[in-house]
Amino acid sequence: MPIKKTEKKVVKKTAAKKVVKKIASTENVEKKVPKKTVKKPVVKKDATEKLNDSIIYGMQEKKAEHIVSINLKNITNSVADYFIICQCESKTQANAIADSVEEQVYKKTGESPSHKEGRENAEWILLDYFNVVVHIFLREQREFYGLEKLWGDAEIKQIKEGK
Repeated sequence: MPIKKTEKKVVKKTAAKKVVKKIASTENVEKKVPKKTVKKPVVKKDATEKLNDSIIYGMQEKKAEHIVSINLKNITNSVADYFIICQCESKTQANAIADSVEEQVYKKTGESPSHKEGRENAEWILLDYFNVVVHIFLREQREFYGLEKLWGDAEIKQIKEGK
C-alpha cells in the first residue's frame, strides 16, 4: 500500500519532532553538568553571636550609651564568654533597657535570663544568660566599678551607637 502525501508529511513532522526533542534533551544534559566554580562558604552565626546581636539591638532600641562587648573566651577562669556593658542617665531608662534586652532576646532566640539582679535600685542591672552577662549601669556606677579595666586582657569591642 503506497503512502499518501499527507501521511508522508505527518511522518516527517513526527521524525522532526523526535530530532528536536533529542537535541533539546542533550542541551539540558549539558546544562545540568555542573561547572567547576568555587563557592563561598556560608558562615552561620552561632547561638552566642545571635544572643549578642539581640542584646545589643535591645540596648540600642532604648538609646543605651557607650555599649561595649568584652570577649572573655580566651581568659582562663572567666565567668562567661562575653560581657556586654552599657550605660544610661536614669533609673527609668535602665529598667527600660533591661526590659528591651529581655524582650529582644526572647523574640530572636527564645531564651530568658537565668538570673537577674539590680532591678530594685536600677543603678547596676545584671542579666545572666550563662554565656553572656549583660551589665546596664548608670553613668556614675559604671565609672566607679570600671569593669572594662578589670578585664584589660580581654578583647573589647566598641559598638556604634544607634541602629
